[in-house]
Amino acid sequence: MTAGQTDHAGGDQASSGWIAGAPRSRDHAERPENPAGQPSLPVSDRERQVLDRIDRARRRRPRVREERITMAHGAGGKATQTLIEAVFLDAFRNPLLEPLEDAAQFRVPAPGGGVADGLAGARLALTTDSYVVSPLFFPGGSIGDLAVNGTVNDLSVSGATPLYLTAGFILEEGFPVADLLRVVESMRAAAAVAGVSIVTGDTKVVQRGKADGCYINTAGVGVLPADGSLGVARAQPGDAILVSGPIGDHGITIMLARGELDIEADTVSDTAPLNDLVACLRRQVPGVRAMRDATRGGVATILNEIARAAGAGVLVTEDAIPVRPEVRGACELLGIDPMYVACEGRLVAVVPGPSASLAVETLRAHPLGAEAAVIGSVVADQPGIVRLRTAFGGTRIVDMLVGDPLPRIC
Repeated sequence: MTAGQTDHAGGDQASSGWIAGAPRSRDHAERPENPAGQPSLPVSDRERQVLDRIDRARRRRPRVREERITMAHGAGGKATQTLIEAVFLDAFRNPLLEPLEDAAQFRVPAPGGGVADGLAGARLALTTDSYVVSPLFFPGGSIGDLAVNGTVNDLSVSGATPLYLTAGFILEEGFPVADLLRVVESMRAAAAVAGVSIVTGDTKVVQRGKADGCYINTAGVGVLPADGSLGVARAQPGDAILVSGPIGDHGITIMLARGELDIEADTVSDTAPLNDLVACLRRQVPGVRAMRDATRGGVATILNEIARAAGAGVLVTEDAIPVRPEVRGACELLGIDPMYVACEGRLVAVVPGPSASLAVETLRAHPLGAEAAVIGSVVADQPGIVRLRTAFGGTRIVDMLVGDPLPRIC
């Protein structure tokens, strides 16, 4: 089978398989705009009951119901969120961790309290990530550049300028040294492109069969500006939501690279460092509210995080979301929604509505944002809920990822 032989843009998108099962509202006529100036969509009695049920479920204290960890706990969706909140956040709770942003933001305290001399007004960002992708080498990248780019991007979308990285390796007995050299070289090259230095690290070797060749853990430190904090909780009704380019490239590339499926598609991972793109956006567009890189759980998860943290609704338009034809085709064949497929070189940005055009223009002027688009807006109604206006003219709820459709993508 060959994916992506047809382009579903425009009128053809109505037949797109990835939204074929979307529930449609009974009345598609739009109501007048709400006070925030955003289009409001009708809600039937049945839909209101569903929304109320979702809201009640989200207000419950998170609890891990499974007795053992499953692959879904690492997929970036509901199971991951529950694990983080019920286990890790509950155990380690503190003001720096509670925002659950991509990087913690803090000032360095002096030994005697207060702020250390020479660091007054300076703020730092710290993040960490682990990489267990399979296969280790794939079209467009490898576990090495993925590890560097992913950590650089977590710092960048937090508003920091990435400076220094750590690199910890867990190697399996029997792993070819030639492959390790390829991984390390890809990390060196990626760090050079991003303008960061790998300054310390660690190596452990485990017995044959106890790992999957090579795992990498990285941590990153960056410097934050004196003001201008970012965070999804800052989103407000009337804000525009953008993506920096086509979604789903990385996740589909990894799945096809495993060679387990009889699908041919010319897909390439989008892994790339976003620090320069982020710097351009913040320099040109005043008042950027928030940014997130759409990795595990895809764009759908980021949108839900925005809605939940901001206490607002999110409304996006299916036709506005850029997806490459080959990625859309592969998703249709696999029965996967591109909204949930991971990216490794794409960001989601929230900007004030009046700045949307300038933000798109700024992103498109950069090679990594050439296909940027406004995909929706933050709205006042139905707080905490993400809705997708489908190509049929109806709407459906876009919830967080359930299950694990794409294991081991990073």
